[in-house]
Amino acid sequence: MKPNFWSPEYIYRIKFSRVLPILIAFTVALLFTIFLVLLSLGGSLYSGPSIRAEVLSAYLPYSIYALTRLAAWVFLISFLLAGVGSLCYTSLVALRKSRHSILLNTAFAFFAIFAVTSLQFCSQLFHIPSSIAASFNYDIRRLYPLWEMLSEKRIFFAWLLLLALLITPVLIKIFQDIRSHQWKSPIILSSVICFYIAIVVGATFSPNPEPGKFSARYSSPNIIMIGSDTLRADRLGVNGNPRTLTPAIDALARQGTNFTQNIVTLARTAPSMVSMMTSTWPSTHGVRDNFVTDAQRKLTVTSLPAVLKRSGYVTEAMGDWAASDLGKFDFGYDRIDVAPDQWNFKYLLRQGPKNIRLFLSLFTHNRFGKNFLPEIYYLAGVPLTSEVTRDARWQINSLAKTGKPFFLNIFIASTHGPFGSAYPYYRLYANPTYRGKSLFTMSDVSTVEEIIRSQQSGKQHFDVTQLFDLYDGAVRSFDDAVGSLRAYLRDTGLDKNTIIVIYSDHGVDLFESETWGQGNILSDYSYHTPLVIYDPRQVFRVHVVGETVRSVDIAPTLLDLAGIPQPQEWEGASMLPLMQNHPDPNERIAFAETGVWIAKVRGLPKDRIPYPSILELLEIKNKDTGTLSFKPEYLPTLVKAKERMARQGQWALIYLPTNSGATYSLYNLSNDLAMKNDVSALHPKVTTQLRAALNGWMKGEAQ
Repeated sequence: MKPNFWSPEYIYRIKFSRVLPILIAFTVALLFTIFLVLLSLGGSLYSGPSIRAEVLSAYLPYSIYALTRLAAWVFLISFLLAGVGSLCYTSLVALRKSRHSILLNTAFAFFAIFAVTSLQFCSQLFHIPSSIAASFNYDIRRLYPLWEMLSEKRIFFAWLLLLALLITPVLIKIFQDIRSHQWKSPIILSSVICFYIAIVVGATFSPNPEPGKFSARYSSPNIIMIGSDTLRADRLGVNGNPRTLTPAIDALARQGTNFTQNIVTLARTAPSMVSMMTSTWPSTHGVRDNFVTDAQRKLTVTSLPAVLKRSGYVTEAMGDWAASDLGKFDFGYDRIDVAPDQWNFKYLLRQGPKNIRLFLSLFTHNRFGKNFLPEIYYLAGVPLTSEVTRDARWQINSLAKTGKPFFLNIFIASTHGPFGSAYPYYRLYANPTYRGKSLFTMSDVSTVEEIIRSQQSGKQHFDVTQLFDLYDGAVRSFDDAVGSLRAYLRDTGLDKNTIIVIYSDHGVDLFESETWGQGNILSDYSYHTPLVIYDPRQVFRVHVVGETVRSVDIAPTLLDLAGIPQPQEWEGASMLPLMQNHPDPNERIAFAETGVWIAKVRGLPKDRIPYPSILELLEIKNKDTGTLSFKPEYLPTLVKAKERMARQGQWALIYLPTNSGATYSLYNLSNDLAMKNDVSALHPKVTTQLRAALNGWMKGEAQ
């Protein structure tokens, strides 16, 4: 009996058979999403510091929203992947003219999700292992056997094989139907393939700009600041490092001026950057740690970008997760391309639990992630050095087209802990036989709780040699970024009128003084940072300045080079006289202070004034904004507990607050960088002079 082609039953059966693969892909994606969400609920709902339960309870609705939002993206990605598997299966069924099996279709859909996700996992494990480590819930050493099997060639051919398995049946079906003059099916299948290609290209295609030629049509110089978070001064070759870590920066320093004794005001990103951009001490601008209120984000002092903007400059800041403070505070940039505030609780909630975050991070290290899931794209600990460098080239191109002088501040987390970098940098200097927990990044520091435990354990808890090898690889990645940007400036002709500044917000202690981290103690390794200034318009008589300079002196120097007067309220002084070999009327004294500990610092006196725990200190004053800040009632204690330093030349005087009264100790940095030997009794005159200067600064009377 022939079927009735016009019967409702036949029409329903045909339409349902066409919709069925889509329904199966939908169901498989939904089941996968539910599984991943349930798996994720076993861990913490957010990254970042702990807060009290009553504060967390206020964000229960937002937590549900954040998790639902991430789950929706998981569903969409897995639905697209499952759709590929379902399309492959239905093409095979049509080619073989066999009956459709719901079970086999489901298996193909699950296979596509599993295969693509697994291969993407392997690709990132090889190329960006820190992105895996940032969200991996288990012992990272479980992945070492897999990692050892990976190579660029193997990953490439694995992708080719997988694509062939999934796409070949579809292509054969298209060609077969075309030969049979059946046009409807090839058009639909070709459209689906083009749709997938458009998604992949749209999400991942990020070309480099063509270096167009530009001429300087204005008298003022362009200014480009290129910074790496947590970069120590001793890693530069021109500062004596024996490894070839910084050839590009070294070349710049030899042509410009290398300030070998630059000291930051506070070795935490927010206060350090604010001091640098406003040429004022932390006690003046009021930002004395990373956790500030919404009101403190509105600066009361004039910033460098604001002054340049008033003088006709186009100003911009760009960077990765470490650069979020450039957008958090109102510096006055015309355009900002940085991560959202990293110390915002709503932002941390949007990053979600580790398992769901890990899956999404496999598909968001690209343009799609930056635009639609920035909280995953800008995940702390994941390097974006090459991505920011590429975007910076595009922006230099765009800024040059304005016909105005521009100021571009590029800040990258290349050298920030946990010291992860992309291939090949994370293996560039490491021992090839090393297989400890810090193979890819510094271990046991992915949460605040882990940091507290590890800092209390001390040096023996870490493979210090491996940490330095990882750190040096990260330094080299930053240097290559500098070299790439300078080459682009040469190719465009902008190098002839562009001042370049290499800087950092702070360094890092790596157990030279019984502890690690930055801003916890006033060590040379945390507060002594690289500073190179290159101005192609003039040849400076001095290429190496060994006198003490301060990060508050950078902004006045740049204005001096641009021929712009500095604001009267600025507390720094131009370094141009030093660069021109003119005598400095007053030998500069660098002042600095510590930040709040996350964990108690090893090696300090037992009666050292302590800080309350982070759990007790933090609050969210405005639940709508979600900004994490310190409770105001603790601020006097936090200021009182700060160590202070006055540094001049080879001498560093340290003020240490204790419960029994403050103590002062003097260190000779020419032979005691770790500051272990107090020589105040041997040099009473130096101690008296620096003590008077330090006490005056602490009372707000700094020169």
